[in-house]
Amino acid sequence: MTFERLEKNICDNIYEAQLKLGYDHRPMSLNYINSSLCHLMGINDSEKLPQLLESFADSVAQKLGKLSFHSTKNSFCITIPVEGTAYVNAQSDGYGFMEKLVESVRCHADTEKILDIFREASENVSITEINNEEFRYLVYFTDMIPDEYYYCISEEEEIDGSIHASYHRFIREDYEELGF
Repeated sequence: MTFERLEKNICDNIYEAQLKLGYDHRPMSLNYINSSLCHLMGINDSEKLPQLLESFADSVAQKLGKLSFHSTKNSFCITIPVEGTAYVNAQSDGYGFMEKLVESVRCHADTEKILDIFREASENVSITEINNEEFRYLVYFTDMIPDEYYYCISEEEEIDGSIHASYHRFIREDYEELGF
């Protein structure tokens, strides 16, 4: 059991949201299903989550401030205070890949331009056409550099007939459980 992967995931999600929405000097809440939290902490027993999350909060308090948790039936809402969102914003240098990806989606880039961003980020990228009802491509970095996520690229036709690509990002275990 370790907290590093959960900490990185929370910071990555905050950073991605800040790229998409802007940094507004406010707290942020992230919702995690129990199975995702278990994957991120390397445990199998979700009954242990409340106490482990408290230990996690203690371990990241210097960086992210005092986290708070609200549990629901199968998930937890983790609220990161202003200190934590400011910390992530201040640490955001060096995330060129994510900046380029978010900007390309914002500018309605086509699928090939988005795939090129992955290719530019690493020569160790896997691009698989899955063409299911949800997504056209599965893309990830085989050496987990610049990140460990699985990106599912979808395409939607716009009113003018052009194709707009978007992505959904998963940890590997969640992607596998979803069975795409």
